[in-house]
Amino acid sequence: MMKVWELYEKGDWVVPFLIFSISLFVGASLFLYLIIIWSRNKKIKRARLKTEYSLVIEKMMSAVVFEDVLFSVLKEDKETSLLFKKAFFRETVTETIINLHKNYDGVYAQKLEQFYKDSGLINDSFKKLKNLSWEIKCKGITELSEFNITEAFDSIIAFSKKKKKTLKITAINAGIKLAGIKGIVNLVEHPDPIDDWTQVNIISAFKKHDIGDTKGVELLLESKNTTVIALGLKLIKELKLTQKVKYVAQLIDRAPNTTIKYEAQNVLQSLTV
Repeated sequence: MMKVWELYEKGDWVVPFLIFSISLFVGASLFLYLIIIWSRNKKIKRARLKTEYSLVIEKMMSAVVFEDVLFSVLKEDKETSLLFKKAFFRETVTETIINLHKNYDGVYAQKLEQFYKDSGLINDSFKKLKNLSWEIKCKGITELSEFNITEAFDSIIAFSKKKKKTLKITAINAGIKLAGIKGIVNLVEHPDPIDDWTQVNIISAFKKHDIGDTKGVELLLESKNTTVIALGLKLIKELKLTQKVKYVAQLIDRAPNTTIKYEAQNVLQSLTV
């Protein structure tokens, strides 16, 4: 301990320490600068590529939608075939056809859905569900639900039990779009509280997708989770499901607490007035 103190008093360590500190600072600054430059160049390159790809994709989609050209014909072109092997090109195509699909319906929408499957873009979306990043999972869920891939329902709805709120809401909304009431029936056994924001999103999804068959909504009222019961009551009220009045009346008699009982009475009153 004395030797360390003696070295400290002599001050011989000061110059090497300062040199090391300055070198470390300069090195770190240079490294960060290079990272920023690399990141910026990457973004510029991607933006340029996206512009180039967009021109190709527009012609391709025009042929698919308006000229009934199949992907099997498109991939015979060597340049197109090579482009589809590039991840960024495929991602750009997916973004484009999603935007188109939102604006088209009927036969045109069906052509886009078929292209999504034939081109293998559907496989990219399924792979995103296995990604560690929740943002990428959400992207995959959104893509699959947009193109009405009903076989993805079980994989998607499994994410409704995750803790991450955005992922949970995305999965539930997708489940509702793909399977209507079936998309929320699994919430009956949901152990965690469903916050108001999530409930609002679920109700909005029902209104947006105009779910005709509401058979099963009443099952939410049988949950042991009071927030799930509250969601069921809100759905019945907001969607004006007068055919569910008897289930609301039954809930009043067996409500788990006064809050739920009060909410049920309000719903019953609003539907019977």
